[in-house]
Amino acid sequence: MVSYRRFLFFFFFFQTMANEHSPLLVHGVYSMMEGSPKSNPRKLNTFFGVMVPTILSMFSIVLFLRTGFVVGHAGLLHGFLMLFVAYFIISLTILSICAISTNGAVEGGGAYFMISRSLGPEFGGSIGLMFYLAKVCACGVYVLGLVEAILDIFGKDPGECCIESHRSAVSHGVRVLPQGYWYTVLYSSVVLLLCMVVCLVGAHIYAKASFIILLVVTVSLISIIISPLILSPQHFNITHTYGNNHTVTVNPSYTGFNSTTLKNNLGPQYSLDYSTNTMMSFATVFAVMFTSCTGIMAGANMSGELKNPSESIPKGTIMAVSYTFTVYVLLFLLLGSTCDRLLLINDYAVFQRVNVWPPFVTIGVYCASLSAAMCSMIGASRILHALALDQLFGLPLAPATVTSSSGNPWVSVLYTWALVQCTLFAGQLNVIAGIVTVFYLLAYAAVDLACLALEWASAPNFRPTFQFFSWHTCLLGIISCVVMMFVINPVYSSASIVLLLLLLLFLHYRSPTSSWGYISQALIFHQVRKYLLMLDSRKDHVKFWRPQVLLMVANPRSSCQLICFVNQLKKGGLFVLGHVQIGDLDLLPADPVQSQYNFWLSLVDKLGVKAFVDLTLSPSVRQGTQHLLRITGLGGMKPNTLVLGFYDNCYPEDYFLQDPANFPPVRHAESPRALHPEEYVSIIQDAIKMGKNVCLGRYFFQLPPETKGIRGNDNVDTIDVWPTNLLSPGSASYADVSSLFLLQMACVLNMANRWRRARLRIFVCVESELGDQGWLAKEEQFRELLGKLRIRAAIKIVAWDNVARMCRGPNSESQKLTEDFLCAVNALLREHSSTAAVRFLYLPHPPSSSQLSQQYLTQLDTLTRDLGPTLLIHGVTPVTCTEL
Repeated sequence: MVSYRRFLFFFFFFQTMANEHSPLLVHGVYSMMEGSPKSNPRKLNTFFGVMVPTILSMFSIVLFLRTGFVVGHAGLLHGFLMLFVAYFIISLTILSICAISTNGAVEGGGAYFMISRSLGPEFGGSIGLMFYLAKVCACGVYVLGLVEAILDIFGKDPGECCIESHRSAVSHGVRVLPQGYWYTVLYSSVVLLLCMVVCLVGAHIYAKASFIILLVVTVSLISIIISPLILSPQHFNITHTYGNNHTVTVNPSYTGFNSTTLKNNLGPQYSLDYSTNTMMSFATVFAVMFTSCTGIMAGANMSGELKNPSESIPKGTIMAVSYTFTVYVLLFLLLGSTCDRLLLINDYAVFQRVNVWPPFVTIGVYCASLSAAMCSMIGASRILHALALDQLFGLPLAPATVTSSSGNPWVSVLYTWALVQCTLFAGQLNVIAGIVTVFYLLAYAAVDLACLALEWASAPNFRPTFQFFSWHTCLLGIISCVVMMFVINPVYSSASIVLLLLLLLFLHYRSPTSSWGYISQALIFHQVRKYLLMLDSRKDHVKFWRPQVLLMVANPRSSCQLICFVNQLKKGGLFVLGHVQIGDLDLLPADPVQSQYNFWLSLVDKLGVKAFVDLTLSPSVRQGTQHLLRITGLGGMKPNTLVLGFYDNCYPEDYFLQDPANFPPVRHAESPRALHPEEYVSIIQDAIKMGKNVCLGRYFFQLPPETKGIRGNDNVDTIDVWPTNLLSPGSASYADVSSLFLLQMACVLNMANRWRRARLRIFVCVESELGDQGWLAKEEQFRELLGKLRIRAAIKIVAWDNVARMCRGPNSESQKLTEDFLCAVNALLREHSSTAAVRFLYLPHPPSSSQLSQQYLTQLDTLTRDLGPTLLIHGVTPVTCTEL
């Protein structure tokens, strides 16, 4: 007996020298620290690097201590159903793993590397942390299973489970360890401490010792398979104590190969689990059994050590899973045809009880459990180290980046040890098996999702050499994982998904920067292209019209308020910031516009506006604006409205005076203008010729600044609308295209969140010479029009006889826009709209002769002088509809 225990001691010592070369995510900073490639050689082939760790991970505690538990409660039929469902799920996930791993070079980090580099930092980081927690809980399961196996042999006082048998002589005389909940926690903590020490000191030996461990486990399996051919039928007495007084004794038997035993074990018979005193069901038994399937990524996690990971991971994983599936099928048939149900349900160590030499099984249990526990701890610490290097979670994981001189992430090992220690307080393997299964299923679903996203994105660079997959297998894998999660434990599943969503939100708002590429961008591009093709401009209808605005910006430093205002005016439509840089590409070594895009996009983020940016290089502003009006947008999403800043002599204010930005300083009063009056008016004419509506904004620098997260001044009073062409009193019409467009734009602004509480006022200019009846008729006519357009506004009648008379000469039909008339109109506007937050005025058609451009601008300048924020609008397209 002493020699046997000494043998076990030395064997455990050598096998616990675990693998230092588990996956370590190759990060830019870390790779520089490593220096030459010799410090991290890739030595492992398919067999030693993938097959051996995968088989050892799947031949964990479940193989030796829970196979009988599964067959006993579920029966052979339900047991095979569980086995097929479990391997069906992991087979779909393996196809996704193979596809991703053969699509280019796989660096260290294994599954976490594949998920994060496929789905981006938000999803990759959250799933990486969930995968880490799965590894932590799995380590706890293996440690508790090992302690359970130790107490089964060396336990002094079994407490709740006293076992006597005719063939238990191998156990007599060595039961020296007291039992109980706190003793279990103590023993588990000691075993976990041993694992931690090995991970800190001698984990590099594991890769060499893993093959020896596999040979020992294989010998144990051979002894299990040949034992029924040697042993004769036997009977046992097993006693369980539930609580303090309730004792149950059963008399199971081992029958050897027997058709009656096989028949009796076909159907399910779920009953109380003697270790947890809870009723078993299909879900709870499946949760325990599925923990044997959680090792399929062990080979992928060795990606940093493989000579050719893109070839080794698919081959080794598929062969390892096929081998383990065959073994489990054989063991299910073996137990179902040789042991009665009472023996399977009431003794976890049934393989040891019916073995030709029980120490074979004991050694196998200890090797498999301790190997799996250390593999999980090493893998978890490497995942945590990779997360810390990627700086996804900031300061809490910052210490986990620390490594020893040999590259061992010892701080990550300490983090992992502390978390696994918390799981050990569960006290029983079956208690946390459900959590482990749910976390692993979620991680498998994430791998399938990563592959599905890559497939659906149709990116040209997604060309995996492994072709035995499709989006159907990925989608089926996701559905299968999610369904089984909720079948196993709806509470754990819901909690894990909530945790995942919280992590997603945290990483999204933290906005970690990375150069990995975002699969979301590829998917969005794919879908946007598809829907843009479906957006047919020939099917446009006036009742679905919305503003699609091109705002020409000379310098954002002086235009921020106008940019924010137009953002409120777009009503979910297209909003593009356009800018023309004067120059000739033939005379320049490179396009100066390309380097400016990032500055403009940063401006968009800073202001919090939903706008695109389009820049161009042109010999003149007019030509550049023509180019942008023609080419901006795609398909049915093209600008229909041009917005310009007003052309006046005001000195522009610098909005970024206290905030450095990558834009040139604003124009000084002495600085020459880049745009002449004739060119400015020609731009307006060009837009009207091209069928675009035109808006000119003046004094919008007087609006309170609006930045991201700040809505500005909420004390908005009124929006004043003057739909009359004030520069042509005799030809005023309230139902022409331009007037209706002006009303529509004012109504759109009133729908915006910031302007929703503002009162809309419409001023109707009338002449008293028409008589009181004419006033009333015009007001009633206009009120009826507003009712048809569903515009709620207050109508204000403004008598302007004296003003209109100043425009007419001796002949009442002729009109002359004198300085006095323009000043009188301006005074009228200031009298009635002095308190308005913004004013909408009718913009007259520009003159056809360029010689009148300066006169046209002077008239507009006098008309709007000192009014405050004013938008002059000229509409050319019908935008209102009275039909349903």
